[in-house]
Amino acid sequence: MECNVSIIIPVYNAAAFLEETIASVRGQEETDWELILVDDRSQDGSMEIMERCAAQDCRIRVIRQPENKGAAAARNRGVQEARGRYIAFLDSDDLWKARRLSAGLAFMKAHGAGFVFSGYEFADEAGRGTGKVVRVPQRLCYREALKNTTIFTSTVLFDTEKIPRELIRMPLVKSEDTATWWNILRNGHTAYGLDENLVLYRRSTNTLSSNKIEAIRRIWNLYRRVEKLSLPYSMYNFVFYAARAVLRRV
Repeated sequence: MECNVSIIIPVYNAAAFLEETIASVRGQEETDWELILVDDRSQDGSMEIMERCAAQDCRIRVIRQPENKGAAAARNRGVQEARGRYIAFLDSDDLWKARRLSAGLAFMKAHGAGFVFSGYEFADEAGRGTGKVVRVPQRLCYREALKNTTIFTSTVLFDTEKIPRELIRMPLVKSEDTATWWNILRNGHTAYGLDENLVLYRRSTNTLSSNKIEAIRRIWNLYRRVEKLSLPYSMYNFVFYAARAVLRRV
């Protein structure tokens, strides 16, 4: 069945938050969508939640990976299965505000953009906004994005008639999402920022991104091994990245 937007959620042991995340999709003002839940061989009650939600809403599809391969592979499976012209990613513990899709689509069409991202707000483990909102720039090209990693996975929206699906596929590296945005921009595209708070980013103490030292290592690895930047240019970009990362969290 054709649809306007394909929403892809990789799921791995997300039973604690998943039902609330799915409810935030079902509460969207934009209703012409499909939700593709890609289970990465969860060991908790995630599959039961997904199957129950799919039984309640025909727009929801559940796909199970043959083996645990990580979030990037799960998202790539979702891109492969997507039937919509537009593709959006959502992490299994984050929450969308009701205008997330409608505002993003309107902004995308108004700017003739193929790649859009928005502002977001940090939330606690209960999904309550903390009041700390991340503002985003109007546009980002490749060189600017190397210094500014404010593009957050649960805020992106792609028009597959302008951004080829092969560019949306994520590499199997750490910080695969950032690597994907950089690859798209390096191929001549521009990311347009909608400076509106449309997403709640749940920060759990158990998530990988909460480990700041590991986050630093991942970004440095992208500069040197994925983008293959020189040591001086990597250090130059890293200074800006680190400063902005600190400002986003204080």
